[in-house]
Amino acid sequence: MTAGRRKNSRKPKRRLTPMTKIICIIALCASVFMLWGVLKEVITTINLQRQLTEVQAELQKVTDENTYLNSEKTKLQDPDYVENYARGKYMLSKDGEQIFHLPEDTDK
Repeated sequence: MTAGRRKNSRKPKRRLTPMTKIICIIALCASVFMLWGVLKEVITTINLQRQLTEVQAELQKVTDENTYLNSEKTKLQDPDYVENYARGKYMLSKDGEQIFHLPEDTDK
């Protein structure tokens, strides 16, 4: 044999003691428990973000409707607008006027 080589270059294998095994199992269980908690929080966050998007869309819809209704309220306070609206929608006429109802063109 040469002088530079050792007989046993491998280190002896260490065996885990029962206490080390118990600590590893406890650490693994704690890790799984914490990951489960994080996963539940992520799912909750995703659900809340989806609900927030839906509520924001509904809020925008209600805001647009409110704006439209406020503009209609302002317009309905003008007597000229009310007169033109009633004449157009309900086919009301002034004295001596005749209204002709023309059929809509359905060939388009």
